[in-house]
Amino acid sequence: MIFLQREANDMYRKYLIAYFSASPSRRTEKISEKIADVIGADLYEIVPAVPYTEDDLNWNNEKSRSSVEMNDPASRPEIAGELPDISHYETVFVGFPIWWYIAPHIINTFLESCDLKDKTVVPFSTSGGSPMGQTTAHLRPSAPGALVKEGRRFEMGETPMAINSWIASLGI
Repeated sequence: MIFLQREANDMYRKYLIAYFSASPSRRTEKISEKIADVIGADLYEIVPAVPYTEDDLNWNNEKSRSSVEMNDPASRPEIAGELPDISHYETVFVGFPIWWYIAPHIINTFLESCDLKDKTVVPFSTSGGSPMGQTTAHLRPSAPGALVKEGRRFEMGETPMAINSWIASLGI
């Protein structure tokens, strides 16, 4: 688990970026770090209690762990370690790869494990080509009392200017 907290300064305590990055390329981690650098956010890596192997991530195999989890809407993979104290954050960004056109169920585990009442939740994703689709709608029930903004899919080449533009469009 990685938890990078910036100086205890109100400017830096406004945003938390919680992300799940399972593939060897670590694309979601890299985008999360770019966003954190642009907006001065703290970072928290959502790490599964049981790490995913390459075979677990084989979406072409209907018996792979990720396929089995994604075919069960009630699946909630366990998270390793302690969750961050999100009480002092106004906005929680949640980053993940798109799996089967929605967020991996470990994201629901994270959202359901945190008290997000009166917080803003901003999902964002990485994908080899799949759009966000209905991802945000699928996440909203896992964050009762939170304002869940529409999410955005990022490419690896996103510039700080594009990230700033996206943040400005959120009105947060």
